[in-house]
Amino acid sequence: MTKPQVGIVMGSDSDLEIMVDTAKIFDELEIPYEISILSAHRTPEETAKYAKNAKAKGIKVLIAAAGGAAALPGSVAAATTLPVIGVPIKAKSMEGLDSLLSIVQMPPSVPVATVGVNSAKNAGLLAAQMIALGDSKIAGKVAEYKDKVKKEVLAKNSKLQKIGWDKYLKEKDAK
Repeated sequence: MTKPQVGIVMGSDSDLEIMVDTAKIFDELEIPYEISILSAHRTPEETAKYAKNAKAKGIKVLIAAAGGAAALPGSVAAATTLPVIGVPIKAKSMEGLDSLLSIVQMPPSVPVATVGVNSAKNAGLLAAQMIALGDSKIAGKVAEYKDKVKKEVLAKNSKLQKIGWDKYLKEKDAK
């Protein structure tokens, strides 16, 4: 079994619906990862232990997702020297703005890189780019992924130019 390079933690199993996009990115780029449910408020000791032991397990980047008070990314960052990426999760109230503000307003000396609300895919890509700094194989996979995305966008633009916006939207809505 390959050692995980990324640790994904989320405050609740309800966050898994969003965080699966991170796992899909790592699956596509062939980056080993692990996923855990840990809570800054409900399992503080276990959360701190996980963050403190992550580096010794070979983890290079931690991704922490949380909604509402969104304390998990900060709790994780406080307990490790590894880079931490926070994913604010859209909760029932405030459209995720509360989560976003909780994560980006970290005190000095406890940095958390933060992606947009529910932007688990970007968290995965950012982690992959961090790992790619020291891993040429992953760097190549990230470059291939970005090239694939570029080709997809250019194909959509070509179709739009060919058939026009009204037909393009009708076809898109039909899917």
